[in-house]
Amino acid sequence: MASAQIPNHIEGYGQAFVVSQDQKLDWGDMLFLFGLPVPLRNMRFTPTNPPSFRATFDKYSMELHKVIIHLMKLFAKNLGINHELLASFFEDGIQGVRMNYYPPCAEASKVFGLAPHSDATGLTLLIQVNEVEGLQIKRNEKWVPIKPKPGAFIVNIGDMLEIMSNGEYKSIEHRAMVNPANGRLSIAAFHNPKMGTQIGPLPDLVKTNKALYRTLPLEEFLRLKMASKLDGKHMIKKMML
Repeated sequence: MASAQIPNHIEGYGQAFVVSQDQKLDWGDMLFLFGLPVPLRNMRFTPTNPPSFRATFDKYSMELHKVIIHLMKLFAKNLGINHELLASFFEDGIQGVRMNYYPPCAEASKVFGLAPHSDATGLTLLIQVNEVEGLQIKRNEKWVPIKPKPGAFIVNIGDMLEIMSNGEYKSIEHRAMVNPANGRLSIAAFHNPKMGTQIGPLPDLVKTNKALYRTLPLEEFLRLKMASKLDGKHMIKKMML
């Protein structure tokens, strides 16, 4: 398959976070493509059928970026800091888009479409493409199903934003369940800061408050994430002081 993943790369068609031959794989397939910055795109993984895919993906990617910048300004305003500060980290940031297909499974209660985890990102914009339920978030130690709403995005706070906000915003632990009769489709767009960013509490938020998390270069943070299987909020636990 032309779009198939190659070893040690997340881009392409396949599965992510496979770190051992012995681990239990999720019941689902994905196509992962980098959207931004544009030079990061590897066209060998981009489908050529339908012919309109590349132009549509490009437009979708750019419009999502506008939404993220607007949201980051609102988050910063709510934190009481310069409203441009958070947005500046994401202006030339890294965007990865994951298109998911979770096939039906006769023994759906015995598998995950995607194991419980929090996203490593700053923010994730998720759209549930069809009306098959499957997304669940963890709230007060209980799993709560999120019903699909046509045309609506789900905004997931990721680990990076939790750390940068010094815990004022919390990343969302979630999972994808599968349906015994129907397949489920979703598209998640992950938005990370630009390369070279230090992932740690923003200085303006720790002038009078104690820093709750350590600081790592973005590249090291992502390397640690990709080397681990999905396991709840394990990255947050690693980063806490």
